[in-house]
Amino acid sequence: MDTGKTGEILAADYYRSRGFNVLELNWRHSYYEIDLVAAGEGVLHVVEVKTRRGGSYGFPEESIDHRKLYRLMKAGVRYQQQHPQWKRIQYDVLSIRLHAGAPPEYFLIEDVYA
Repeated sequence: MDTGKTGEILAADYYRSRGFNVLELNWRHSYYEIDLVAAGEGVLHVVEVKTRRGGSYGFPEESIDHRKLYRLMKAGVRYQQQHPQWKRIQYDVLSIRLHAGAPPEYFLIEDVYA
C-alpha cells in the first residue's frame, strides 16, 4: 500500500480513537478533494492528511502551502453545500510520520483558520 493511502487509513483510526465519526475517506467532487471528513460535537472536520516515511525529507506538514489550504477550504465549502445540515466547519491538518519498527507519530494542527 502506498504511503498516502496508509496515512489516510491511520488518520481515520486516529480520529475514531478520539471519538469522531468518520464520514468520508478520500472524498472527491469535480476537481475538489478532501482526504478525511469527520464529525464530532456538532462540527464538521475537513482534514488534510500528510504522511511521510522516515525523516529525510522533513516534517510532513511542511509540505502544505497556502495554495493547498485554499483548495482544502474550497473543497470543504463544496462538501458543506452538498451536506447543508453541517453549519459549523473546521479545517485540520494531520501530519503522520512512519518509521520502520515503530508506531506512527501524529501531529495534529486543529482549526488552521482560527
